[in-house]
Amino acid sequence: MNTSPETAELETSAPATTADLQQFVSETRKLVDAALDRLLPAESVPPTTVHTAIRWSVFAGGKRFRPLLLLAVGETFGARPELLLDTACALEMIHTYSLVHDDLPSMDDDDLRRGRATCHIRFGEATAILAGDALQTYAFKTVAEDEKLSAATRVQLIAEISRSAGTPTGMVAGQASDLEAESREVTAAELEQIHRLKTGALIIAAARCGAIIAGASKDELASITEYAAQLGLLFQITDDLLDITASAAALGKTPGKDQRAQKATYPALYGVEATREHLLSAHATACASLDLLGRLDRRSELLRAIADFILERQA
Repeated sequence: MNTSPETAELETSAPATTADLQQFVSETRKLVDAALDRLLPAESVPPTTVHTAIRWSVFAGGKRFRPLLLLAVGETFGARPELLLDTACALEMIHTYSLVHDDLPSMDDDDLRRGRATCHIRFGEATAILAGDALQTYAFKTVAEDEKLSAATRVQLIAEISRSAGTPTGMVAGQASDLEAESREVTAAELEQIHRLKTGALIIAAARCGAIIAGASKDELASITEYAAQLGLLFQITDDLLDITASAAALGKTPGKDQRAQKATYPALYGVEATREHLLSAHATACASLDLLGRLDRRSELLRAIADFILERQA
């Protein structure tokens, strides 16, 4: 196995039960929220409107799934949480910026996010655009200035996040394809590619960044990449289903938007029951991709529990 100064000798404390996972999720949210509070400017710092909008969006009660995944993967490979935390926050900043921009009238035109007004509804479109722009740059600043990591590791992380967030292999490309697919029929291959880019790319980056910080081997990185790719697909297919089966109260956002916008989704292409079969297939493939870690004496219970958590989530 490759080693790096960021690798710890401690064993991962991987939870094996639902209660253990819930505790891990709760503790991770607290850690990430405290770190985000430290890393982002206070509302009183000029320009105050932009910084207030940033904090409105970041601290709106999100799942913190991408930071959670980064921390889980990093700890699986033996990295200490304090070495992972700033990069985990950077991924959450990128994710939040994407949500702020996705909600704009020129994109998905949504008024509700995480149970309250979206950024542009609360602060206006111009401020929402600036808040998203600022969050993106704060993400790269956070990684670049994290002196707990070596310079070489920071450069590798920045490259990883850049690829996953932009084009042609990242989130921006996926959003563009998603918009272009509205009101037209798409093939199964096109739909999977949209989901892999729009949602999956950043989830893959979170997992890979955790592994990179921990000094995972080439084979381990390949295994975790496939796991995260299937996890991203699982996450987005679940979102597709919840959009037509869950309430606004449960979702914290407006349900039925995908249908009204005639977006490319799994239920639209396959129907609800066949979509559930795709969910189970993605979950099984994600778990199977972790088999290599077991052969290398890595404990993968936490990562398997996360796949179970996504499969069963209701919001």
